[in-house]
Amino acid sequence: MMEGVMNPTEESRWPYYDYPYDDFKEYNTCVLSSNFVNVFLPVVYSLIFVVGILGNGLLLGVLIKKRKVWSTTDIFILHQAVADILLSVMLPFWAVTSASDAGWVFGTFFCKVSGSVFKMNLYCKSFLLVCISVSYLLSIIPSTKDFMKKKPWVVHACCVVVWILSILLSVPDWIFHTVIAQEKKICIYDMDDRIHNFSLGLYYTFGFVLPLIILVFCFFCVVWQLRCGTKGLQNQRAFIVVVVVAAVFFLCWTPYNITFWVYNNSVYQCNRSLNIALLVTFAVRLFHCCLNPILLLIVGAKYRQQQQVDQDIELTDQSWWADLADDFGVAFSLTEYGTRSSVCSCPRVSSKLDTEKQGMPFLPSL
Repeated sequence: MMEGVMNPTEESRWPYYDYPYDDFKEYNTCVLSSNFVNVFLPVVYSLIFVVGILGNGLLLGVLIKKRKVWSTTDIFILHQAVADILLSVMLPFWAVTSASDAGWVFGTFFCKVSGSVFKMNLYCKSFLLVCISVSYLLSIIPSTKDFMKKKPWVVHACCVVVWILSILLSVPDWIFHTVIAQEKKICIYDMDDRIHNFSLGLYYTFGFVLPLIILVFCFFCVVWQLRCGTKGLQNQRAFIVVVVVAAVFFLCWTPYNITFWVYNNSVYQCNRSLNIALLVTFAVRLFHCCLNPILLLIVGAKYRQQQQVDQDIELTDQSWWADLADDFGVAFSLTEYGTRSSVCSCPRVSSKLDTEKQGMPFLPSL
């Protein structure tokens, strides 16, 4: 839950609306409707928790059980799913805190853990998205197109570096998160001006601005490379999928980042409308942790149905698990750019396809 406006006379603490469990202290006009805080937030957090755990768990299950050989994209998506699951596990704590009159009841240790995991998810998702974009760019440049294929250890090394950087950048959250007992117990980021400004600088530089600059640069380079030619046509769909994933990421995160920036630069921070805006945009931001599986399912199902129509494929009865696995498999194939040798063939839909079109993957190579 995101509560808590600190007493303006307390020079050692600044209001820090970075987490949903920091309590809005009931000072003057900062009081929010109890229905909004005690009902809306727990419902939102619980919904995101259920969808996030099920969606990302299913995605991991498909990757582990259905993919014989993992591609570059598979590895980055797997690590994104792990980061989202870690954040989703924290949501029940925030839901209970939002609904409880006692506030944060889980102790200082879990206060530090939840704050660190939240910030670690931010950095990890941003860095992995950059990795996906850069690897896509390398795959369509003639001189570097086989780099990832010839040196697969680079992909794993990138993921290790991403996690290490994410953990290091979340260390301030571990150090300065603490539980304060007031009208209710609150889990809050307790720091002075200097550390507060330093933390904000890290947050906006490494969590938003720098990844955005790299992504925009990569996309301009990709558009330049794909502007003409057969290779461009073959990679268009993969590029569109990558752009959609990146666009959804920034659409979910930008509103909160802007609102948070406005709040921190506002002279009068005890603003009811601004507090509500922070909570709503924060909920949208959290919703991104369950969007990747949904996006992949939608994209995979769309292209799989289109192929069934185009190739006149007769469907066979199969379980819902098999259908979802096929949709995920098609989505992974769409985002696999450059080469097909590092990834297994897309799932066949029926024996008719195997006998009539032997050796043909379910989707044409990109």
